[in-house]
Amino acid sequence: MTNVSAPLPTPRAELLDRLAQPHLYDLAVIGGGATGLGVALDAAARGFSVVLVDSHDFAKGTSSRATKLVHGGVRYLAQGNISLVREALHERTTLLSNAPHLAQPLPFVMPSYRFWETPFYGIGLMMYDALAGKAGLGATQFLGRERTLQCLPTARKDGLKGGVKYWDGQFDDARLALALARTAASRGALLVNYCPAKKLVHEEGRVAGFECEDVESGRAFTVKARCVVNATGVWVDGLRQMDGEAIGKPVKPIVAPSQGVHIVVDKEFLPSDHALMVPKTADGRVLFAVPWLGKLILGTTDSPRQDIVREPQPFNEEVKFILEESARYLTRAPRVEDIRSIWVGLRPLVKPQDDDGDNTKSLSREHTVLASRSGLVTVTGGKWTTYRAMAEDVLQKCFSTGLLPEKPAGVTNHLPLIGTPKEPVKHRISDAQGLHSYGSEAAAVLGIPGAQTALGGGLTVAMVRFAARYEDACTVEDVLARRSRMLFLDARKAIALAPAVADVLREELRADPRLDAFLTLAQQYLHVPA
Repeated sequence: MTNVSAPLPTPRAELLDRLAQPHLYDLAVIGGGATGLGVALDAAARGFSVVLVDSHDFAKGTSSRATKLVHGGVRYLAQGNISLVREALHERTTLLSNAPHLAQPLPFVMPSYRFWETPFYGIGLMMYDALAGKAGLGATQFLGRERTLQCLPTARKDGLKGGVKYWDGQFDDARLALALARTAASRGALLVNYCPAKKLVHEEGRVAGFECEDVESGRAFTVKARCVVNATGVWVDGLRQMDGEAIGKPVKPIVAPSQGVHIVVDKEFLPSDHALMVPKTADGRVLFAVPWLGKLILGTTDSPRQDIVREPQPFNEEVKFILEESARYLTRAPRVEDIRSIWVGLRPLVKPQDDDGDNTKSLSREHTVLASRSGLVTVTGGKWTTYRAMAEDVLQKCFSTGLLPEKPAGVTNHLPLIGTPKEPVKHRISDAQGLHSYGSEAAAVLGIPGAQTALGGGLTVAMVRFAARYEDACTVEDVLARRSRMLFLDARKAIALAPAVADVLREELRADPRLDAFLTLAQQYLHVPA
């Protein structure tokens, strides 16, 4: 079963009018990334009244900057974290089933250049298969040299002994976030982007809601709720400290941000539907080369950061590391001039209270759910793959602290997201962007004026109109970074398309689409630090 009804319009004025109406919500969520959207959908699907606000666009931060993998966590297996791997493998299957047009299985190959690597890593990956059980996507295979080169035609041949093939998943993170938001809205939730929470509201020592403000108009709103969830990712400590000060109980920060850099190059560097995975680089990190939306993603890094910024920049040594390590495994090494786009995500890693967070590689990738003395529920950590399980844990915390009456879990286990088609999906996530990204809503896009007017990169005028009418898009960035993924795939092409996108948005929204701001931002995605 899937939602094949007409898309739900998202006129901003109407959403803001709804926000202005006095109402006591069951649940109010601050933060519209993977975690917050997951919580909103889970709560709405259980029949709770839900409101969610975000300071920027949905998935503007970390949630649109993943390595695009839906994975059980091979590296966590190496660390001996069996419970995290088992949970992630279960959730991987659920995600792939609930949004097959946006998340799919992907084969990976580890090339071996030492005789011991194939059996060593192969046995570990067979354990991975065993943990997956019925949720497995395909059996691990030991490959000879020729078969490895068939899967990875541009892998370095010199010294190649063979390889190991295993299966994980990949997805389009920003569009999946959008599907979560829209599915929650279809269940009655009110979701508003560009409406930052400015202040928590306390009544008799309890969190009773928050004050927020529309970015465009400056219009202010007071939102009341039985339960307030802080799902602001790397920014959760800001709200926690605000809450602690209000009730006279200062808090220590719990997040140690870690930076992950990704470089995008043309697919010719690895023309394959298989991803390349290096489990241990020269400095002990993991390196991926992943085919995605017609391009190739190289990454990632794990560098501690002391500051938290909206648009983090890569460090010179990170770019150097990715390019040099890629050169060790590919016959043609990508160079700086080959970079089509470069982006950075911040991981909200949870640190022990006595840890300064300087060594982020050793910090847990598991999520944490806390409830303060005032009743503010904070969730952080975790990863995209387990967003649904994280949401269930948040709701359970709301129940156990008496903030909400308990309702049975599991409602999102088999809940197809907006766009899930009835028939089997024929495209691959590694294919270039196009109409197929919309799943069952492709027909609705085709019915909008401009469906035959191509702008470039798989984007049409109709898709821009669809983004404005039904996908909460307000700016050029919303369209070219997250409704389409052009900024992440080819920043120069995104710059070239931006004026035409701006023209369509002006026509649709009668508002400033912030073209100049986007053009400035896009230059950052081309900037390689000296």
